[in-house]
Amino acid sequence: MQSNADERAIALAEYIVSNSATVRTAAKANCVSKSTVHSDVTVRLKKLDGELYLKVRQVLDKNKRERHLRGGLATREKYIKSKQP
Repeated sequence: MQSNADERAIALAEYIVSNSATVRTAAKANCVSKSTVHSDVTVRLKKLDGELYLKVRQVLDKNKRERHLRGGLATREKYIKSKQP
């Protein structure tokens, strides 16, 4: 029998894989903290479903490689908005 935490871990993992979501996005969409998402999809999920864990790991690694780009775009947008009259 799976606990609520196990079910949550699987639901979070499926959300991340299907949407190529970041940990932050998954946390906001599921009303849990980023720490909860991270621990669920790295520690708990590894014990529950190894195949799904590997898919999530690929998405998280891709997001990690691209995070500096997203940060730069966010800063650019903020700068453009602050310069508008």
